[in-house]
Amino acid sequence: MTARLRARDLTLRYGDRVVSRRLTLDVPDQAFTAVVGPNGCGKSTLLRSFVRLMKPAEGSVSFDGKDVDTYAPKQLARLLAFLPQDPLAPEGIKVRQLVGRGRFPHQSLLSTWTSQDAEAVADAMRVAGVEELAERPVQELSGGQRQRVWVAMVLAQQTPYLLLDEPTSFLDITHQYRLLELLSALRDEGRTIIAVLHDINQACRFADHLVAMEEGRVVAEGRPADIVDTVLMKQVFDLPSVVVPDPVTGTPMVVPE
Repeated sequence: MTARLRARDLTLRYGDRVVSRRLTLDVPDQAFTAVVGPNGCGKSTLLRSFVRLMKPAEGSVSFDGKDVDTYAPKQLARLLAFLPQDPLAPEGIKVRQLVGRGRFPHQSLLSTWTSQDAEAVADAMRVAGVEELAERPVQELSGGQRQRVWVAMVLAQQTPYLLLDEPTSFLDITHQYRLLELLSALRDEGRTIIAVLHDINQACRFADHLVAMEEGRVVAEGRPADIVDTVLMKQVFDLPSVVVPDPVTGTPMVVPE
């Protein structure tokens, strides 16, 4: 396994509250990594530390062997795109304008909007299924529509790494699976995907690499088929269950008792 994105002995805290202590993790390159665990276990904080929105109290995050703090902001944004849980759109902004903001890392102070930018935005909206919303104000959209627009903005950034914190929030089940299929397709094209997911069965079905967290620690990681069992579900989620093969994919499927 090769890994360009690494966390080493990471301690993350909000004031006096320690979220993670001495956490070490290698993110497999060109794979789909799903991070799972109960609420408040540090999943979102870990992703924020990868993109410098959370400064480690101890330890480091590196990309290609260099501490992420050594990258210029736009340089890092051309490598790592991040979609947080609750992004806020500027008042009055339209869908095409918001998606266009994904091109910011590729522009300089003197550069103008190019045909390449326009093509990237159009392609991102098409892939995310929001073409028909292009001229709509973002604030008028439903929660699910807004979420797909934010995904389009991240896609327009055209980075090799996509980090998404609960990207299926607000989506109905059809669009949840369509988004996860899209992320899998991007993985197949050579992108690296890291996503916080709440649905363990979706994580098992779509992810190559599963990271299970509890109280700020990585308690298990690996192929879902290798680590997901009744013991892990009880330890991490305090959930009595049985684990059976998914009838469609053969991946682990958790059935609560």
